[in-house]
Amino acid sequence: MTDARSVLSRLRHELPLSPDHMTWVAEALADGALSDAQAGAFAMGVCARGLQEPERVALTLAMRDSGRVFDWALDGPVLDKHSTGGVGDCVSLVLAPALAACGAYVPMISGRGLGHTGGTLDKLEAIPGFVTELDEARFRQVVGDAGCAIVGASADIAPADKRLYAVRDVTATVDSLDLITASILSKKLAGGLDGLVLDVKVGSGAFMKDMAAADALAKALVRTANAAGCKTSAVISDMSQPLVPSLGNALEVAEVMHVLAGHAQGPLVELCAALGGVVLADAGLAEDVQAGADAIVAAIRDGAAAERFGRMVSMMGGPVHFVDNWQRFLPEATVVREVTAQTGGYVSAIDGEALGLAVVTLGGGRRVETDAIDPAVGMGQVVRLGQQVQKGQPLAVVHAARPDAADRAARAVRAAITVSPETLEAVPALIHSRVD
Repeated sequence: MTDARSVLSRLRHELPLSPDHMTWVAEALADGALSDAQAGAFAMGVCARGLQEPERVALTLAMRDSGRVFDWALDGPVLDKHSTGGVGDCVSLVLAPALAACGAYVPMISGRGLGHTGGTLDKLEAIPGFVTELDEARFRQVVGDAGCAIVGASADIAPADKRLYAVRDVTATVDSLDLITASILSKKLAGGLDGLVLDVKVGSGAFMKDMAAADALAKALVRTANAAGCKTSAVISDMSQPLVPSLGNALEVAEVMHVLAGHAQGPLVELCAALGGVVLADAGLAEDVQAGADAIVAAIRDGAAAERFGRMVSMMGGPVHFVDNWQRFLPEATVVREVTAQTGGYVSAIDGEALGLAVVTLGGGRRVETDAIDPAVGMGQVVRLGQQVQKGQPLAVVHAARPDAADRAARAVRAAITVSPETLEAVPALIHSRVD
């Protein structure tokens, strides 16, 4: 008989856990049969002992199956992308419509800001009227017509993960590789995907600060997802500096709109092409990764991605002509202030996490779940690594609601950006490696 005592005993004595054990755990998490103390003991046991790959796959599938799992009947592959989180990372808003323009369907279940990283849903809600919570019928309609829909997870998507995540947060087990993998993939695989590409970030603005940790997570995610039946690859990308030179919800949407207007260049486009090329090739929509990357860039340049994005926005409550007149719709901060360099030299380091936390302090993110977000605040025109700056030249432009908030953000910017007399030997490449 499977119960909490038997599962926890097997964990403690390092005995293997079967798919039946994991199914019991997931169902007990979802329906409350597992107490908080027992759930915490399970999380701590997994964190201390680790899981073998079959156990990790079984836990992922069990948490996926603890709630609603979508099934699609569409005339193209159902694809998605997931990022492990970074600053200035607005890839989803460009990649989802670009994939749709290339013949895929993208039912993207996304999240809100976490810690110093911005949330995709928060960015989209900077667009007036945009609704990220859709009922299933409307969700299916938007995916079928626009080719993509970016929504929040409903309460019946992987409820076991919601419970376990809350327990992990208060038991110092958030950084367990096995629990991170199961948490990410249980929600993504509930979307009924044919293919998935993972953007695993590494660097000062990411949760994974070094390549060894990023590589381990990428491999765990790819192996687990493929073993669970979803064709998945990962790209390890650099987060030594913000992906785009803007941080904050409306400011990042503006960056997206510049790209969708056809200005297909820079790190945002490069990363979208790298991720899109991989998942299109995996899904058979491109001959190889390079052909897939070329197709993504073409969809951005010729306006096809913008058309899909505009269709999604209007179907999800936003302005009908947002793509054509986005400048008039996005909110603007009341205080806009340049933060200037106090010495001349070269930008040698950028603490992306510190910049992200500065945006949270401005009101652009949440310190507690009930915090309201000000979509207009943030910072723009952030300098890039290796850039030469003169004394008095802007390091960034702060967008704030009040002068005192702008003062605090300015101090945070100066502390986060290092200007040195010597130039960098080399700026880190945006794409470090790929895990297939």
